[in-house]
Amino acid sequence: MLYREAGQFKTSYQADSQIFPILQDRVAMLALLVVAIVVVPLVASPYALSAILIPFLIFSLAALGLNILTGYAGQLSLGTAAFMAVGAFASYNFVARIPGIPVLVAFVLGGLSAAAVGIAFGLPSLRIRGFYLAASTLATQFFVIWCLTKIPYLTNYSASGVITAQKIVILGYQFDTPDRKYLLVLGVVAVMALLAKNMVRSNVGRSWMAVRDMDVAAEVIGFRLMRTKLLAFAVSSLYCGVAGALYAFAYLGTVEPEAYNLDLSFRILFMIIIGGVGSILGSFLGAAFIVLLPVLLNILAHSLSLPNSVASNLELMVFGALIIFFLIVEPHGLARLWQIGKEKLRLWPFPH
Repeated sequence: MLYREAGQFKTSYQADSQIFPILQDRVAMLALLVVAIVVVPLVASPYALSAILIPFLIFSLAALGLNILTGYAGQLSLGTAAFMAVGAFASYNFVARIPGIPVLVAFVLGGLSAAAVGIAFGLPSLRIRGFYLAASTLATQFFVIWCLTKIPYLTNYSASGVITAQKIVILGYQFDTPDRKYLLVLGVVAVMALLAKNMVRSNVGRSWMAVRDMDVAAEVIGFRLMRTKLLAFAVSSLYCGVAGALYAFAYLGTVEPEAYNLDLSFRILFMIIIGGVGSILGSFLGAAFIVLLPVLLNILAHSLSLPNSVASNLELMVFGALIIFFLIVEPHGLARLWQIGKEKLRLWPFPH
């Protein structure tokens, strides 16, 4: 009885096409934002902010970028970590080479640099698809990491290849504590998630989904495949590039090629598979699941006094089992389960 749209009449097209057309959804989202902005920084411990919440938000943004490309545009990619690395190293070099440049501007320029690389490596999508496209994006992963380790200029001529990220200073205010970094990351992720939500509901998003469902039919009815696919690669890479910059500056504190290895690309791919392909909410649910699961498994292993050999491989075994489970039982992931729960709540207490 509490989750009904009965009586909520829409009198204009704008009201009917809102992101959250139901009042209860708007109230719930507002309450969630208030808790995230006001309550969490006051209540959460520095460990929870630094080790759980900040990486959760950053991985959510990276998963959102991959979901735009794979979930909405239907272009499979295994090079997400490479685009994150481009964004991180480009942001570092913009701050290091251009005196006085604002950090947020450097993050945007790092994202645009990743978008340029994404367009370059998205060109094969015009000719190949499926497994072969995934193989070409996998080559992106190795090529980018090779460039970062072999071109000294990109790492500021560091002998080890590991460089310390600059401090985050915005308008004279330094973001050097976990709560400040959390609020910065939260603000960036919230704004970019809102932009992505509006984008996938626009003509651009509809063109992506048309190409995803059947690119030949989309081209026949007037969609330009080249522009649509390359735009998807550009936007996806931009999101991943900004996520990579935040990963280096707000989480790791260092900029290093090994932090953006192939394992990170697969982990982000697991996030959208478990959370839900083609869903903005699924990116956040999948990231929360992947970030929290190792913590819970570690607590379980210690409580059961499992051998170290079992505990170290438990995470990989559980991840593999969950991937198989979701692909078979619910291919649309946790986002679909959440949608089913909302539909049942609308009908309660009436029989289904």
